[in-house]
Amino acid sequence: MKPIIFLSPFMKFIRRFLYSTSQLAILLTILSGCVIFLSSCQRTVQQDNHVIHLTLWHAINPPVNRDVFQKLVDKFNQTHTDVQVESIYAGQLDQQLPKILTAVVGKVPPDILSFYPQVTGQFVELGAIRPLEGWLDQSPLKSEISPNLLEELTLDGHLWSLPLYTSNIGIFYRPKLFKAAGITDTPKTWAELRQVAKKLTLDRNGDKRPEQYGMLLPLGKGEWTVFSWFPFLLSAGGEVVTNGQPNLNNPQTVHALQFWQDLLKDGSATLSPPERGYEEDAFIGGRVAMQITGPWTYITKSNVDYQVFPIPNDVRPATVTGTGNFYVMKTTPEKEKAALKFLEYVLSEEFQTEWAIGTGFLPVNLKAAQSTAYQQYINQKPWMKVFLEQMPVARARPTLAGYSRLSDSLGRAIEATLLGESPQGALKKAQERLDLIWGK
Repeated sequence: MKPIIFLSPFMKFIRRFLYSTSQLAILLTILSGCVIFLSSCQRTVQQDNHVIHLTLWHAINPPVNRDVFQKLVDKFNQTHTDVQVESIYAGQLDQQLPKILTAVVGKVPPDILSFYPQVTGQFVELGAIRPLEGWLDQSPLKSEISPNLLEELTLDGHLWSLPLYTSNIGIFYRPKLFKAAGITDTPKTWAELRQVAKKLTLDRNGDKRPEQYGMLLPLGKGEWTVFSWFPFLLSAGGEVVTNGQPNLNNPQTVHALQFWQDLLKDGSATLSPPERGYEEDAFIGGRVAMQITGPWTYITKSNVDYQVFPIPNDVRPATVTGTGNFYVMKTTPEKEKAALKFLEYVLSEEFQTEWAIGTGFLPVNLKAAQSTAYQQYINQKPWMKVFLEQMPVARARPTLAGYSRLSDSLGRAIEATLLGESPQGALKKAQERLDLIWGK
């Protein structure tokens, strides 16, 4: 491939999708990932006349969940002689996107991509993925998948991906620390959460640097921060998209962001390392008593005491769905057909039962959820019922073209607020950036 042939469309893409003062940094990230990923993805479709080899990129974490997935992929490969899937951990989601977009523009994408649904619009604009409703409509598996879940994966009347898992987030807490602080009830409202966080914050040696904080908040502008904050936005009755346009600077958004800042001003919350709000070290080590996360967390596989309570209410109960999905990338008809065979396996009762029990994610197959094995699992882990019971009030982040740009601006506003800027000022700047991008 001659450089001039590749760089021309590539630079058009860069001008369209990169913006603001972070352009250079993102560009360097893309270029650095380009050589590695494009060279690694140049694979022969068929090594012989009978076997189609597929590459699958994912960001499954923690590593123990990755092991569960690999075991299931191995099972597929052992039982299928015509299709073989190579599962590749491609890094965290925020790190992956530049690599994926580079591979798409370079016309060497993976055959199957596991990501999150909110980037669907961007992939559709690039013509990178194939719609799947025609295939699913003819499959008996459709009746086994929740219609609400499929709705989250639909954009402009087309189903663009299939679910790997679903879930939502709550607040994990350390019962021993609650008991030591004299707390007998978990908080049901934001005001109660703020009070409990204060009681759980302890400065044992009087140096004004608590050895134990009530709560961990994720520092960063990445998707994990946006994802963790979204239940508070939804509980406040807020939204970030109105009539298909970004709408960050509104009273409900300010209110939800102010609540996080208030926890910090109280001194009862501490910030995670930058872009590492999903790590559980502080919780497991007893340095924080509460952490926002979901049932996939390594906490459930650790030896510490833990329980879960739902996201406390502001004006209504709410949480955010954490749905992982699979895209079938546009490659060749043979590889796309083979990819659908693997996704049929992923949607099956067998896969979903073993995957859900092994990882803590909620199964997307209704038969798997009702299976004897899964019901036994739930009975052994009563804290899982919190996430099951929250599903009726769980809502998804927006799925629209340009979500990654909206999320980036929102993430910057959240990060700025956590570092001391006023929510109103941070959201005003974020909205002004988006107005420029959307051409207002």
